[in-house]
Amino acid sequence: MLTVRVRQPAVAGQFYPGQPAQLVAAVRELLAGAHAEPRSAVAAMAPHAGYVYSGRTAAAVFAGLEVPRRCIVLAPNHTGMGDAAQGGSVYAVGSFVTPAGDVPVDDTTAAALLAQCELLEDDPAAHAQEHAVEVELPFLLARQPQLMIVPIVLGWTDWPRTRRLGEALAEVVRASAEPVLLLASSDMNHYESAAVAAEKDHLALAEVERLDGERLLDVTRRHRVSMCGRVPAAAVLHAARLLGSERGEVMHYSHSGQVTGDDRSVVSYAGVIVR
Repeated sequence: MLTVRVRQPAVAGQFYPGQPAQLVAAVRELLAGAHAEPRSAVAAMAPHAGYVYSGRTAAAVFAGLEVPRRCIVLAPNHTGMGDAAQGGSVYAVGSFVTPAGDVPVDDTTAAALLAQCELLEDDPAAHAQEHAVEVELPFLLARQPQLMIVPIVLGWTDWPRTRRLGEALAEVVRASAEPVLLLASSDMNHYESAAVAAEKDHLALAEVERLDGERLLDVTRRHRVSMCGRVPAAAVLHAARLLGSERGEVMHYSHSGQVTGDDRSVVSYAGVIVR
């Protein structure tokens, strides 16, 4: 008997409302508050923290996007789970369940990407408890009810593999018969003061705006910017540059201290769109 692969939510009711009506209402309210005009884009970067902390920044990105049916979502592997030899873990078939609706995996695009890039493997174990793809899905669904995704989590830190993945992403997007959005899931600096975070994030976001993935990895390493999704972001930026984009735009920046009232130790968030 054929087993249908279904990935259940890992953080529903924690990072975002677990009840369908409450989740849909929360996302709609955040999107409405962004006051953005949706336009097509090549790529984007959005945070993946709890909506109470990073929801406004995420909404500033998604409200400004015309989301196509096909979306490749790249995220860091926070859990360290998975079996992919090179650390590139794709959920290649099946679906992701969310309280806002199920999201099928775009197995055609996933297969094309696996064939194009030797660094990637079908590795569902890496996705079982990882939140950084899941948290983006209610926003994507709100913008595109016919959404299909290729979820990828990454567990390396070097530029050569990141560059290779960026090249493969660009090739797959270029060859697709339909538009494909590249989305990097990342928070910015972690657990330093808001002032220190702003200084460090400014350095990283300057490279994001220039679409320089190699420099982004170098800057975050040298200046100890604890941007958890720097590798997904660098791969997406490199792909966008290869696809003809010239610059990214920071749509919103925030930090957790704006919610807690404590600026001494914050996590910061940035939302970026690449046209």
